[in-house]
Amino acid sequence: MEQLKSIFYDILNSENLIKIVFSNLRKKSLPYKKVVVRVIILHETIKYQIEYHYETRVTHENIHEEDFVNMAMDFIQNDFKQVNIQTTASDIQILASKPEKPKIYEKPAIREAVSLEHDQTKNYIIPNHVPCDFLIRLGVMDEKGNVFKKNYSKFRQINRFLEIVKDTHSPNSLDSCDEQSAGSDGSERRNNLECEKESGNRNNLLKIIDFGCGKAYLTFALYHYFHNMLGKEVEIIGLDLKEDIVEFCNRIAKDLNYENLKFVLGDIADFKQESADMVVSLHACDTATDYALINAVNWGAQVILAVPCCEHELFEQVSCELDDAYLKHGILKDKFTEILTNGLRGLKLESCGYDVSMVEFTSLEHTSKNTMIRATRKGNKQENGLKNGTPDEAGEKKTKKGKTNEKASSKLGDVKTKGIETKKAKLASEQYEKLKAHWNVNPTIDKLGK
Repeated sequence: MEQLKSIFYDILNSENLIKIVFSNLRKKSLPYKKVVVRVIILHETIKYQIEYHYETRVTHENIHEEDFVNMAMDFIQNDFKQVNIQTTASDIQILASKPEKPKIYEKPAIREAVSLEHDQTKNYIIPNHVPCDFLIRLGVMDEKGNVFKKNYSKFRQINRFLEIVKDTHSPNSLDSCDEQSAGSDGSERRNNLECEKESGNRNNLLKIIDFGCGKAYLTFALYHYFHNMLGKEVEIIGLDLKEDIVEFCNRIAKDLNYENLKFVLGDIADFKQESADMVVSLHACDTATDYALINAVNWGAQVILAVPCCEHELFEQVSCELDDAYLKHGILKDKFTEILTNGLRGLKLESCGYDVSMVEFTSLEHTSKNTMIRATRKGNKQENGLKNGTPDEAGEKKTKKGKTNEKASSKLGDVKTKGIETKKAKLASEQYEKLKAHWNVNPTIDKLGK
């Protein structure tokens, strides 16, 4: 029996199963005549599909990976005497009239792998079945570009992250090349991609910082997406507290010739940088997220992507007599303070002139936290940093009296837009202060702008 278990565990841990057929009934009273098992991807999750063959019909049941071995052993012990296993590596036949003494025969495979996709094929930014250098090095896919079953959730997470980045990346964001004013000939402003084609200087670099990068799946994905796929010049820094992780990631970056990708040892709160176009902070614990947001705004980042984790700071602070009746329950208080913390963070970013949205992000294996704070701000990084002026100051700029040409009209339109943005920022600031006072809290994000 242990030998059979070993075979099924090997199948579970491999990537090459085609199908398993259970046949030759032990009891004629069983309603089905045989059972066929296949691996499928259903709703982007690995499942084992059990196909029951009756006299006049076929039914299906989908089970989780962890239930596969027990199910297979139960079929052999109670229902079937024979098992035929087809893989891309070999064909295995098991004759188990006596399950404790099975006869096992193996020969080379004669079939190729089939698609696991049960749903309509997804158009991923980084596709499956196409070799991708960093995913191969990080163990997500094999040399032929096939994603390993056990890493499919990681593959899906990487693509979900890039989808969010793609939706965020526009001519009005992540533009590290200053827009040029319309010339005397009335030509339109050129976007940053045109600037990059005509200019090779360092000012065109897209600067990205990833706080708490870990094994850097998403950091490598950013470099691959912007540099390898879009052809943009980038400079990306991954920051982490673990020295071995930093060394590991730097070694891979060097091996892959990712020249402007580097990893450094350091803490979010103490990291020094002059400017950044994008700041990423995924699953930084508690107030580490706040320091990432504070740094991002002070550097004038145009895009901030943060997935907070372990929001404990306000748990002991929050106090409101009317709501104490239900906040006495720790589990409810924990969920509420998580919402309150992220709500305050969003308002604080809005008060600094950012457009903020809360979006669902695919969670990591070790956490269910999957709310992403996505903050974007128009303009270039020289305009955005708080040290270069507040949203109020930007909104109060006026065009000089008497200018009626197209250039002045364009500037007037910009001023009106900035005026609207300033009103939004003021409203967000007022809401932030009211909410903070109502719940008697002093969150770390309050340091932003002070």
